[in-house]
Amino acid sequence: MTRYVCRLAYDGTAYSGYQIQENGRTVQEQLQRALRKIHKGREVETKGSGRTDAGVHARGQVVQFDSELKIPLERWPAALTAVLPPDIAAHEVAIVPDDFHVRYDTTGKEYRYRLLSGRQRDVFRRNYTHQPFPLIRDVEAMREAARHFLGTHDFTSFCSQKSPVTDKVRTITALEIHEEGDELLLVFRGTGFLYQMVRIITGTLVEVGQGKRTADSVPDVIAARDREKAGATVPGCGLYLWDVFYEQDIFGSGSDESGEDRG
Repeated sequence: MTRYVCRLAYDGTAYSGYQIQENGRTVQEQLQRALRKIHKGREVETKGSGRTDAGVHARGQVVQFDSELKIPLERWPAALTAVLPPDIAAHEVAIVPDDFHVRYDTTGKEYRYRLLSGRQRDVFRRNYTHQPFPLIRDVEAMREAARHFLGTHDFTSFCSQKSPVTDKVRTITALEIHEEGDELLLVFRGTGFLYQMVRIITGTLVEVGQGKRTADSVPDVIAARDREKAGATVPGCGLYLWDVFYEQDIFGSGSDESGEDRG
């Protein structure tokens, strides 16, 4: 048996999330169905670097599986993509040590969130961006607020109350806001993220941009450790799992775990 990792991209619009569940179509279910076809009916277990919720997209989800098949490494992406639905694609496949764990060996992740700032509703981008109303008026205030999130904090205020995790201390190493035409692109990098953390921080920054709260109020919200003090949870449609980082460059792309040269 050989352990493989695969960098997976998917449009999450039609899925109830990444992880297999009793009700709802999931990305993991489709991946395991594809592997079952390749392995002539044998079930192949997969593990993901993390979960994504309903409607959330990924450019860089990383999954692992074990296989005895002697398919040349360079042919694995095409072989998988050929039996996956058209909204899922395998972009890279690599071999890793048998003790590698795709989730527990991560050193960081990058998420991106796309906000649409135009006045007119864009029906063609509704599944890939979030268009908040009232309109965002002050991007500089959002950037000022974003700086308060950098570093290591207890992010209880920015975690879903449904989360069973007790330790809510996390480190954000970068939070950038880029203006791209009529879109705002928020780029998050960190050692790990809590359930809905990126979406709640984004919702809080949106409220700063709308003038509903001030940038200098953010430290008090962090210190409160109270979900009710933070902003709304923005929809999953604007969120992308962009990259997952490991101590070793498992795909041989030449970048390290910091992710500074990616995306």
